[in-house]
Amino acid sequence: MVKLSKRQKAFKGLVEVAKEYEVSDAVKILKSAPSVKFDQTVEISMKLTIDQATNPIRGTVSLPFGTGKKTRVAVFCKGNAEKEASDAGADFVGGDDLIKKVAGGWLDFDVAVTTPDMMRDMAKLGKVLGPRGLMPNPKSGTVTNDIAKAVKELKAGKIEYRMDKQSGIMAAVGKLSFPAESLTDNINSFIKAVMSSNPKLQKIQNIKSIAISSTMGPGVKLSKNQFKQ
Repeated sequence: MVKLSKRQKAFKGLVEVAKEYEVSDAVKILKSAPSVKFDQTVEISMKLTIDQATNPIRGTVSLPFGTGKKTRVAVFCKGNAEKEASDAGADFVGGDDLIKKVAGGWLDFDVAVTTPDMMRDMAKLGKVLGPRGLMPNPKSGTVTNDIAKAVKELKAGKIEYRMDKQSGIMAAVGKLSFPAESLTDNINSFIKAVMSSNPKLQKIQNIKSIAISSTMGPGVKLSKNQFKQ
């Protein structure tokens, strides 16, 4: 028999395994779990019944209260766009010099943004950025001529989501220190964005499960019915 730790025993008392909760109640459970010495990240996990090959799900959502994490934005551009990127708050800005730096193994950023005219040069970084999910893409708004807008949105809490090969979607939606109402709004905004990204997800039966958890906390299943449209 597996022996449960004190923390696991505490979780067992907080969450009913078979029960599915409203978002606000699930957030309260996470916040009432035994505390740790760092600010935990709250993550959401969605399992879908549709196949990635025939119905790829990918998009972006601006979380109303951000993720609580400083997003390091690298902008690959030239000319006037460099000043626009810097003025908008980009952490790293450059053209050929930045491409060469990344090609050499430097990857100290969370999101890459570029202008359309740089895409031919960016192709050199496909094998470096692609596997890490960092390659700029027009669908996610990271290939654009409006560099300032893209940078400001990313800094304010815009995140990208995509379905993996197991038909799952995972994302960080805030910090446990956020007010409960802020976490609830972020979670609702994320789920609604995913559901509106594909007509098949308008049907709740195509969503197998939704759950939220904190870094060191329990997983809490959410009731799918509350998201019926």
